[in-house]
Amino acid sequence: MKASQPKSRATGRPEGQSGRFLPKTVWALGFTSLFMDVSSELIHGLLPVFLVVTLGASAAALGIIEGIAEATAHITRVFSGWLSDRLQRRKALAVAGYGLAAVTKPLFPLASAVWLVALARFLDRIGKGIRGAPRDALVADVTAPETRGAAFGLRQALDTVGATLGPLLAIGLMLLFSDNIRAVLWFAVIPAAISVLILLIFVQEPPHRQQDKGVPIQAREIGQLGWFYWVVVAVGAVFTLARFSEAFLVIRAHDQGLSLALTPAVIAVMSLVYAVAAYPAGRLQDRYGARPLLLAGLAALIAADLLLALGGGLFPVFLGIGLWGLHMGLTQGVLSALVAEAAPARLRGTAFGLFGLSTGLAALTASILAGLLWDGIGPDATFLAGGGFAALALIGFLALRATPGET
Repeated sequence: MKASQPKSRATGRPEGQSGRFLPKTVWALGFTSLFMDVSSELIHGLLPVFLVVTLGASAAALGIIEGIAEATAHITRVFSGWLSDRLQRRKALAVAGYGLAAVTKPLFPLASAVWLVALARFLDRIGKGIRGAPRDALVADVTAPETRGAAFGLRQALDTVGATLGPLLAIGLMLLFSDNIRAVLWFAVIPAAISVLILLIFVQEPPHRQQDKGVPIQAREIGQLGWFYWVVVAVGAVFTLARFSEAFLVIRAHDQGLSLALTPAVIAVMSLVYAVAAYPAGRLQDRYGARPLLLAGLAALIAADLLLALGGGLFPVFLGIGLWGLHMGLTQGVLSALVAEAAPARLRGTAFGLFGLSTGLAALTASILAGLLWDGIGPDATFLAGGGFAALALIGFLALRATPGET
C-alpha cells in the first residue's frame, strides 16, 4: 500500500504540465549541471592533492578553504533566491551564476600559492550560490507537484553524472600529461563554457503571473513558510553537519596509497554511486515519502565513516567512498523536493536560499572541525566524529513519530 502523501503547499500547478512527463526545461537544466560538474569536479578531484602535495597546505587549511567555499555557496543562495522571487526571473540569475563559475576556471591552473587557490575557490562557489536557488526554484516552477521528487532526482542524477565524468577525464589527462596538474586544470574551461551555452539556448522560463511581477518580498512574509519548512531546514542542517567536505576522502585515499594520477577516482566513484541512486530515490519519495530514504541515507553515512576510519588499505576506503555516494543519492534530491513542497510558489527562491544558509553554516562548521581533528589527532578521529554525528541524527529520527514528507 502506498504511503499517504502530504498535499502540495504550492500555490498553483505549472502551466501546461500533465505531471506524467518531465518538462524539457528540467532536462536542459540537468545537462547544464552535468557539464558544469564535469568542469568543477575535474578540478575538485585534483584540488586537495594540489593544495596538500604541490603547495604544502595542511589538512586544517584544506578544511578551512573547503568549509568557507561551501558555506559561501550556500549563504549566497539566500540573496539570489530572494532576488529571483523579487524579480520573478530565475533564468537570468542562473546564467549569472553559471557564467561566473565559468570565468573563474582559468584561475586554478594560474594559482601559485594557497591563498590564490582559496580565492579562485571562493569566487567559483559564489557562482554556485548565485545559480543554486533560482535553478531549483525554476525546476519546481515548471514541474507538476506529483512528479517533483522525480524532477529533482533527475536533475541531481545528471548533475552527478557530470561529477563522475569530470574526475575520470582528470585521470585520463593526468596520465596523458604525466601528472602535470596545472596542464590538466586548463581543460576545465571547455565543459564550463558548454554548460553556459546550454542554459542560454535551451532553458525556458514559464510565463509569470502579472500580479507577481516586481512585487517585493517583505521580511514578514518569511513567516508564511510555516513549521513544515523549518523542520526541513533543521533536517538539512543536521545532515550537513554529519558530512564534511569530500576533499578529505581524496587525501584519505592518497594516504592509503592511491597514486597522484588516480586520486580523481575518489570523486568519480562517489559521484557514480550518487548518480545511480539519485533518480530512483526521487521516484521512491514520490511513492513512499521521505522518511525511509533519509533514515537509509544516515545508515549509509555511518557505515561509510566506519570503513574510512577503521579500514586499512584501498578496498575498504573505496567501499566507504561508495557508501558516502549512496548517502548523497538517497538524501540530497529528497531534501530539495521537500523544500519545494514546503514553500509557496511565490517564496520558493527565498526558501531554497534560507535552506542553503542553514546547510552552508553547517558545512563550514563540519569541514573546519574535520581539518582540526585530522591535524590534531589523526584521520581516524575525523571520520569517527562524522559517524558519531550521523548516529546521533539517526537516533533522533527514529525517535520522531514522523519526518518531513510523511503524514
